[in-house]
Amino acid sequence: MLIKDMFEKEIDRDIQGVIKVGQAEDENIRQELEEYVVTKELQKHFRDFFSDYKKGINGNTDKMGVWISGFFGSGKSHFLKILSYLLENREVEGKKAFDYFLDDEKIKDPMVLADMELACNTPTDVILFNIDSKSKSSGNKGKDSILNVFLRVFNEMQEFSTDPHLADLERQLRSEGKYENFKKRYKELHNLNWLENRHMFKFHKDKVIKTLADIGFMSEESARDWTRTTTRPYEISIDVFAKMVKDYLDSKDENHHLVFLVDEIGQYIGNNTDLMLNLQTIAEDLGTACHGKAWIVVTSQQDIDSITEVQGRDFSKIQGRFDTRLNLTSANVDEVIKLRILEKTEGANQTLSVIHENNETIIKNLLIFNDGIEKKLYENSKDFCQVYPFIPYQFNLLAGVLTSIRQHGASGKHLSEGERSMLALFKESAEKLMDREDGELVPFNIFYDGLNKFLDHSHSAVISRALENESINPSREEENFNVNVLKTLYLIKY
Repeated sequence: MLIKDMFEKEIDRDIQGVIKVGQAEDENIRQELEEYVVTKELQKHFRDFFSDYKKGINGNTDKMGVWISGFFGSGKSHFLKILSYLLENREVEGKKAFDYFLDDEKIKDPMVLADMELACNTPTDVILFNIDSKSKSSGNKGKDSILNVFLRVFNEMQEFSTDPHLADLERQLRSEGKYENFKKRYKELHNLNWLENRHMFKFHKDKVIKTLADIGFMSEESARDWTRTTTRPYEISIDVFAKMVKDYLDSKDENHHLVFLVDEIGQYIGNNTDLMLNLQTIAEDLGTACHGKAWIVVTSQQDIDSITEVQGRDFSKIQGRFDTRLNLTSANVDEVIKLRILEKTEGANQTLSVIHENNETIIKNLLIFNDGIEKKLYENSKDFCQVYPFIPYQFNLLAGVLTSIRQHGASGKHLSEGERSMLALFKESAEKLMDREDGELVPFNIFYDGLNKFLDHSHSAVISRALENESINPSREEENFNVNVLKTLYLIKY
């Protein structure tokens, strides 16, 4: 039996292995919602999140922060995206996000389902973003840069300009009921669409002045004075931002919510105490001003305690705000991979059971290391069928490899941009062996090929040179044992 014929779902189908916050096509979202696996651990996280979130719906709370931590590839970004679909109760291909959970019985506890339903039926604006890609400042991050990113995405959500000066103008026009009229007159007077051309504002200042005067919003002189201020750096304090959010919520129906879902905040903050303080004050002021109607949900490699300890200042206030803490562990990952990729057909399970029974001792001898470090092996035939063609210890080992490769800068930048999930690496590795006969196991070096394109040139060049080296690879084979050893050594180097 060929390995590719063993799987319930085709192993070479397209899976969004890389969960990028910001990808949003209905077809992808439907696949994500349908195939999302709620593991035992995630059942608990959904329970904790929605029972805390409910406090802001049924009453007031200033504990409106959620800190999601977990190592690289543990599914933080994916969890964040799924939360965004649920809170918005987004309709995907004629079906609400909550119904995907309900129909597939993903959540076992009826209490959690009730809390989820309450949250899904509460009108909510969801702002999901990766903080690094939304941040304009490259290199030096000023102490207000988190606030500036929050303001930028808040303006974008209301379809205002990303330029904060223009966004303030649009906000004021809307509050006085003149925004639609302004856009219409701008088109009539200058034959330009405001939304499509506002990024060219500095070249069209006279046109804007003329239109503002024409609709009676301000005199020509005042409008000219206002345009002069747009050349100065934009300044806003956190309490003014919090008031802006509160005013927005007040302008909506009662109990309207706003949720900022921020990916990779820990990596963005790094060891910068100013940024940590900035985040602390935003959480504090939003909590005080909005009474639990505005929430901040963030993901980070490290849990909040280890980040605040490193910073060295007293960040007890931020810990008070980010009261809901969810830590995703590796236990989650192998369960997801088994269910999403490795599920076998009935025939494959029978074949594999026979292989395991006939070769149990040989398999054990192949995989046992006597270095005193415990590495998870197959527990029984059922476990063998579920994990095949992989080996149980590979899940934890690969998780450790990804985290350390990223930490040691070998490919930190590229890995975080490409967020390679473990799901994609396991899928690609199984694909490599899919045309082979049953009985083959995936050697650890195969994972290198999936990571290769994200590694710094200085690292991948070593492997490339080894493949070309006469004494290491005399017959220039694509698959060379010596080079495979080298790949394995590189992966476990740290």
